[in-house]
Amino acid sequence: MPISTAAAGRRLPPSERRITVRDALAYAAGIGDTRESVFDDARGGGIAAPPSYCVSLEWPVVSNGRGSQLLGGEADELVRGVHASQDSHFHRPIRPGDSLTTKGRYAAVRATRAGALLTTCLETVDGDGRPVVTSWSRSIFRGVATQGRSAAVERAPEAPRLRLNGAGSSRAEIFVPREMPHVYTECARIWNPIHTEREVALRAGLPDIILHGTATWALAGREVLRAHGDGDPLRLKRLYGRFTAMVIPGTGIVVEHAPAGTTNGGGRQVAFRVLNEEGAEAVSQGVAVVD
Repeated sequence: MPISTAAAGRRLPPSERRITVRDALAYAAGIGDTRESVFDDARGGGIAAPPSYCVSLEWPVVSNGRGSQLLGGEADELVRGVHASQDSHFHRPIRPGDSLTTKGRYAAVRATRAGALLTTCLETVDGDGRPVVTSWSRSIFRGVATQGRSAAVERAPEAPRLRLNGAGSSRAEIFVPREMPHVYTECARIWNPIHTEREVALRAGLPDIILHGTATWALAGREVLRAHGDGDPLRLKRLYGRFTAMVIPGTGIVVEHAPAGTTNGGGRQVAFRVLNEEGAEAVSQGVAVVD
């Protein structure tokens, strides 16, 4: 059964979570972020979670949506969904003690040569309904057709096409330990067996277990903040990237980044990309906005 384009506009069951110190520290540990501002809960003023922690709040909404018959499709088709891009806009930091609700809705469904492309808008708000994070997430259901005409009830914001000047960019080399997908799975509470169970990954046609796209994206955000925002999680306002190649645990990645002008609101733009060990772009067209 194909993915139904009638899903565009449908709302997903919300998810609520009270953020604990344990939650924030575990996520920071999962991406190897030990900056004082996110890892020392005894510091004056307390800690904030790394901005990319938002995906931990969004995953229950995304995964529940796939299991609620909102999309149509058979079970074996729905498990073919892979994360294609993530565009998160940070309105204020996430801190221990926050009681947050994450809501989602399908914004668009259309056919592509690779399969059905689904755009989801995810909004995390505080107890008073004030925005904390707004994310636009795209997933491709590989090899799955759509039923009905392509449908879009709202458009995701465009990400600027920034030029990464190789001569003027900085590089950070990061080794991805073999166990990192397991650690990230438990620390971020994002589980998909292709990241941790080699038999499942091989059966799905992958060469090995692969690192989560959001983990690679988070590592890039960590390096961008270190270089362009003094490591302060409060200064990251947007993090966008397309997930375009695999990262195999036990290999290295390179994060390349460089300043790329300013936004209309005065924020500093940073262009970035992540290269896997083969030199392919694991995260491409990366855009960060830093205060």
